[in-house]
Amino acid sequence: MLYQAYQLQSDLLSPLRLFSQGSASALWLGKTEGSLLRKLSASMEVFSRLRLTHSRPPYGIHSVCVDAQEVPIIEDIILRMPFGTLLHFKKDPASGVPPQPPVLLVAPLSGHFATLLRETAKTLLQDHDVYITDWHNARDVALSQGPFSLDDYIDHMIRFTQAIGPGAHLVAVCQPCVAALAATALMAEDDDPAQPRSLTLMAGPVDCRVNPTEVNKLANSKPISWFEKNLISHVPLPHKGFMRRVYPGFIQLSAFMSMNPERHKKSFKDMYQHLVDGEVEKAQVIQVFYDEYLAVNDLPAEFYLETVEKVFQTYDLPLGKLHYRGRKVNPAAIRRTALMTVEGERDDICAVGQTVAAQDLCSSIRPYMKTHHIQVGVGHYGVFSGKKWNQQIYPRVRDMIHASMG
Repeated sequence: MLYQAYQLQSDLLSPLRLFSQGSASALWLGKTEGSLLRKLSASMEVFSRLRLTHSRPPYGIHSVCVDAQEVPIIEDIILRMPFGTLLHFKKDPASGVPPQPPVLLVAPLSGHFATLLRETAKTLLQDHDVYITDWHNARDVALSQGPFSLDDYIDHMIRFTQAIGPGAHLVAVCQPCVAALAATALMAEDDDPAQPRSLTLMAGPVDCRVNPTEVNKLANSKPISWFEKNLISHVPLPHKGFMRRVYPGFIQLSAFMSMNPERHKKSFKDMYQHLVDGEVEKAQVIQVFYDEYLAVNDLPAEFYLETVEKVFQTYDLPLGKLHYRGRKVNPAAIRRTALMTVEGERDDICAVGQTVAAQDLCSSIRPYMKTHHIQVGVGHYGVFSGKKWNQQIYPRVRDMIHASMG
């Protein structure tokens, strides 16, 4: 009933938000700063923005600067599967850019769309041929397509890497670090020619026993049966995935926002004040962020519950108990893939020590092929976006990838 109640509320408020959006634009025209109409317009604009959407925003990566040359980017679908698409940010062949190492950017499936890594992808595009795991909204996947479990997620990692071909490099951000490590281990054990040349794990929960965060404690506060009973819903009509069991994205977003409620309140107050003062560009910065942040992606119930249990409760990977379709996952099988782990000093979602644990698990990788970096002064999102990602973290990731091309 939770999802049905949410859908009803959304349907009822939709006309009011559309009215507010149109009225805000009309009232804004020609009005002086601080006027009553300007304040009313700003209020309506903020109200119209306080809404969740369920469609993936555009990546909007139209070009990238390569060696002081602006190169056009074309989005190309390489492989489409029911729950995810392998998307290629293809550089225009006419630009004359020489071949660059292929990188698969593995995005989280944790309540937001892969577009959350837009900046990460654009930065990587300067020196790499970039692909991304573009996850679909589970509420838009028909029930006839079957379930989607952690094993299926690992399947996608393997299929996508094979589709790119030998010589690919994997960069996993946050939650998919476990699946990316498992996929690499399975491909190494099979001596798959497409096993990645390098694997970069960024702020991922490889071993959540280390420095538990509030997120980790919450995951352990209840048995998995509680999560299934209280957080899993059926997709309502009129959506294509009607009756599919999902962990709704709006619940995950509520959990994220409850961690820093004052920060979000301040952001919307600042947006209002910028609009009243006529500081449109400052307001747009906040608007762009929340357009992305409030676009939610429902998770398949099987995948969500298995991730909570195996990653956050029973620690299957670090304890050597993780299985893929009845087969034990053995990170020690990885020998030819270079490994880099990245953590943020102030990360309150995936604490320092949880990602670097992969270094010990991958015991067969030679020491000179392993790298670890702790970025001072950044939280979770600062590991893969923002000034320090671009200026301090990315150069190290780039150098590791290029060094492992041979």
